[in-house]
Order: sequence, then structure tokens, then C-alpha cells
Amino acid sequence: MKHLNKNLCKSIFSIASVAMLIGCSDNYLGQDPLSFYEPSATYSTESGLQAALAVCDRHLRYMYTSGNTNNAPIASDYIFSDIGIYGKTDATATDLQDDLATKIQPTSGLLDNGDGNHIMTLWNESFNGIKYANTVLSYIDKVETLGDEVKNAYKGRAYFHRAIKYYNLVFWFGDLPLVTRIIDVPKQNYKSTKKEAILQMLVHDLEFAVKYVPSQKDMTYYGMVNQEACMQLLIKCYLAVGEYSKAEQMATDLINNHGLALMTEPFGTNNPGGNSETWKITRNVIWDLHRAENKIGSFNKECILGIPNMSTQALVAFTAMRIFGPFWNNGGLVDPSGKSAGLRPARNASTYNPTASWVEVLGRGIATMRLSDFAQNGLWVVNGEMDRQDLRHNSEVGNWVNMTDLTYNNPDSPEWYGKHYRLYHPETNALLCPDTIRSWFDHPLYKVFYNDAVSDANPSANEWQGARSGSNGNLYQFRLAETYLLRAEAKLYQGRADEAAEDVNIIRRRANAKQMYTTVNIGDIANERARELFLEEFRKVELTRISMCLAKSGVPDEWGNTYGTDWDKQSGTTLTGGSYWYQRCVKYSIYNRGYTIASGNATALNYTIDKRNLFWPVPNSAITANNKAELAQNYGYDGYNTSIQIWDNWQDAVADEEKTE
Repeated sequence: MKHLNKNLCKSIFSIASVAMLIGCSDNYLGQDPLSFYEPSATYSTESGLQAALAVCDRHLRYMYTSGNTNNAPIASDYIFSDIGIYGKTDATATDLQDDLATKIQPTSGLLDNGDGNHIMTLWNESFNGIKYANTVLSYIDKVETLGDEVKNAYKGRAYFHRAIKYYNLVFWFGDLPLVTRIIDVPKQNYKSTKKEAILQMLVHDLEFAVKYVPSQKDMTYYGMVNQEACMQLLIKCYLAVGEYSKAEQMATDLINNHGLALMTEPFGTNNPGGNSETWKITRNVIWDLHRAENKIGSFNKECILGIPNMSTQALVAFTAMRIFGPFWNNGGLVDPSGKSAGLRPARNASTYNPTASWVEVLGRGIATMRLSDFAQNGLWVVNGEMDRQDLRHNSEVGNWVNMTDLTYNNPDSPEWYGKHYRLYHPETNALLCPDTIRSWFDHPLYKVFYNDAVSDANPSANEWQGARSGSNGNLYQFRLAETYLLRAEAKLYQGRADEAAEDVNIIRRRANAKQMYTTVNIGDIANERARELFLEEFRKVELTRISMCLAKSGVPDEWGNTYGTDWDKQSGTTLTGGSYWYQRCVKYSIYNRGYTIASGNATALNYTIDKRNLFWPVPNSAITANNKAELAQNYGYDGYNTSIQIWDNWQDAVADEEKTE
């Protein structure tokens, strides 16, 4: 019988040398981000290596959620994309993440201001994860009791953990310092390595990992890195470096030969949602697929790698209902009589009505990140038809919630009690919601709903938030559905758009979509990724990778644009030019519309994005800490300098790591 990886048991985490790693804070790299000095701890036993890898496994969670109940690192990725915008309109004018074109700078406090964004968290935690992986790689050959096969499996898993951090980093920050070992003394003379060279190293390392890391079928635990996860990440890297045939072949191997399959029928635990009297979930495969308790285990043939996140494993809170849900009970949102539209009475309150308890269904949303209008509407138009049959956009089965599905529940307004929310007054046409950014948007409940054990156990609770203490907050790292979409990309870049369409249609048929494709362009594939992988993929990362693929392949986008070698060296806010990432942000989202918006507490929201925001600025703290050499700053930001030396192959960068002066 296989079990979830409980970080290889509590006893392993009592090892003092690894406790040092676990104790690293989010700001570990803040003061001296490239001085990977470690005390003289030795990992001379297999149990020590197991513990270090367990930290790596556990650390995967921190790229999605940091435990901040108002925000999450993954939200920062999404606001720099086509399908998400910053929605916390009660932030101060300087903290609002609206004018990204102006506000995102190397020295800006907005790189990490808690409820605003977590760009620095993603930088810091990525390098922390790299350090954990390098610990294993630096000490593995000193464990004399292990044979080569076992050592290679450990190395392969460590390569995966380092690779997944660098894969995300290069598509967030571009050219980066390449750190591949634990060093004996502080090092402050790193030089940047070109992103293309780093990706070539990832291919090299992951090919090793695929060869030596065991398949999930040969492993005892779920939640540890397996061969299939290494293959999935290698497919992405093959695409990024232009090895499209290799990407296709590996995707086909993964789909056909590893015991994986799309889930096509309801399965696992039947979780009816927060309150079936208020909002009924008709059981369906998409709902079951995204229940935390169904994500990891032998019953889920679609999960390639899951991230265990339960209280038995020191759960990191993922308050997805709060962060990504609408502020539906905003006091300014009123019914046509002028009374507050939505209330949150506790279950032990005299005003509680189980048929109108929306807080148990939707949670107490604050919309730190909200879906763009495109993500709510245009994304679901296929072949010119809005496809509401698609289970991922279907409110009849309960998966998707439209604002007009909600009903007024204020007992002081008997005329409107139980009637559906309206955005405008039926007679005067007056706006009934003053904050349409934060309080009025449709959303995929099936993706953000987590049972909140804290509120479930408290009759006085009126703030369901998501996975908190005592909850199951399991996450997906990779699913087979993405493999089909990656293979579709590989086929498209090789000039076989009709074949690529069938891979997309496989996903659509599972979702019971009405509309199918006969051929696809890159926009169709990117759209299907958004429909299928919301809050699983890092959206900005993948759009940036696709931008690189289009520039390499010469394949046009959905508007007929092709991209040259300067795809990553442009700035400005005009519609023409830029990267594919930029084109999607300005054509599909709210950015660069040329006007400000008054919504809620914010009187002048100005959503802008710059072509240079394709890559975030390398934090100034990293540049100044590395004071014996110069790190490269990204194009368009203060400090960009073409004369700074950058390694253009990873072997030279690795060799240079031995030099401390």
C-alpha cells in the first residue's frame, strides 16, 4: 500500500542539520542573496539526505502559498498576465498593484509588500529551494554506504528541485546568477548567466533525472519526485530550447507508457461543497478532480506529482476562497431597495438561514486577485459560441459561480430577500455595486473551494477562507491534462496544427465542452491552458516561455504576428511590438486602456503594464550584495548595461563558482 509522503516521518525532521534548513525565513536571501555559506554540517548518512530532500519536497508549497491569508505568491504571477488583475482596491494609492509599468522598479518596495505582491518572496524562496537541492548534490558522493543506483536517484530528485526553481526564475527574472553548489565561504562575485544557457543546463540535468529517478509505480510514497514529474518538466524545457520533436516524443511516452490516464468519471471522496442547501453541487468529474482530498493517491490516475499540504504535514494555509473570491458582501453592494445585498450570519445567529448562507459556499472573499473580464467571458467563446456546457464554466452543476447566481439574504429587505443579485437598478439603471473591480466578477468555485476546518468547527464563524489549520490543502504540481497541451504545442511548432487540435480536444471532451477545434493556433492552446490549469500553472511563466518558443520557431500568433530576436528587449506601453506575453496582456486584459477607473476606495485605478515587465527587475538588494562583480539588470530598468559580462554557456558559469574573489 502506498502512502502520502509525510516528509519522511517526524524523526527525520529532528535531525539538527536539517532543522537549520527548515528554519530559513522568507528573507533568507534578502541581505546577502548569493552568499550560500553553510555551517560545517555534514550529510554523511542516507537519513540526512532523505531529510534534505524532504525539505525540498515540502518547499514546493511555498511557491504557491506563503501562509499569508490575504495574498499568495502565485497571485503575483497572475496579475502579470492576461487572466488576472489586482483587485484589493482598499490598498493605499502607493501600494495598489495597478500601474505596473511605473511602479515595478529594482528598488521599489512594491516588489514585496505583503498584500500587494510577493515578487521578492518568489525570488527568495526560489533560491532557498535551490540551496536545499544543492545541499543534496554537494554531499551525496560523501555517503559511502550507498550504491551508484541509489545515489543517482537522489541526484535526479535534487536536479528536479533545482530545475523547477530555475525554470520559473528564468521566466520571471530572465538572466540570473547560476548557483549549483554549496560553498565553504561567502561568495559575492557571481555573474549572470543567460537564460538560454540556464535552460540548456536544465535539459542536461533533467535528462539525467529521467534516467535514474524511479517511476511512481515503483515508489512507496506519493508526493515525492518521481520519473514522470521529471519528464513533464523536461518536456517544458525541450520546448523552451526549441527541441520540439523531443518534447513531442517524451509527451507521448508519458501519456501512453506510465500508467497515467485522464479522469473521466466522478471518483474519490464525494465532497458536496460548503452548503448544498444554498448552492448545490451536482457531482461531476471536474469537481471531484479538484477536491484536495482527491488530488493525491492511487485512485487519481491523472496526478503526475501532487504537493501534500495537510495539518499532519505542517500545513501552509492556502486561503484561496479569500484571496481569489469576490467581495460579494461588500457593504456598498446593495439591492434595489438600498439595503446591503449580502450578509454573513454565523450558524448560531438568529438571522441564519441555511438556504442563503453564501459565506459557507463562497467564503469571505476579498479579491486580492480577480479574474479579468476575458477570463470570465471571452475565454469561453469557442468557434464564436459561448460554451457554458463546459464543466469548467458551468454554473448549472455548481462548478462556476456567476454573480447573478447569488441571492439577496438581508432579512431587513423582505421585498428582495431570495431574489438574484443585480448589477443595475431595474428602474433607474443606477449601479448597485460601487466597486466592480473587487465585488463583482464570476469565478470558478471548483478551483478555489477548500473546506475550512477552522470555521466548520466553530458555530460562531462567519469567515470561511479556505485551507486553514486542520484542513486538507493538497495541491497539484503536474497533471496529465497539461501533458496533452504541451504535446499540442510541440506539434504546432512543427507545423501540424490539425494534429495539435486533437490533443486540445481530448481535454475539452473530458470537460464535456460543446465546441471542438478542427485546427488550432497558439492562442487556442494558451486559452485552453487558462481554462484547464488556473491556479496550477504559473501563468506569466508559461506565457513567457511560449513567447520564447514563438520567437525561436517563427510560428505566428493568433493575430498573425511573428516575433524576432528582440522579443525580450523592448519597452513602452504602445500596442505594437513587444512579446506574445505583452500582446495578450494588453489585448485580453484591462491593461493600457488609456483611462483610469474609480472603484470602491480607489478613485483613480490606472492599470498599465510595460513591455519590459516581461521580466521582473533583478532586485537591487541582490545586485548590491554581490559587490565584487556585477549582476545584469533586465532591459528597460534602471541599471541595465550592455557592457556587463554575462555567461553564455552554463559550463563556464559552473566553473566560475569555485572562484570566490
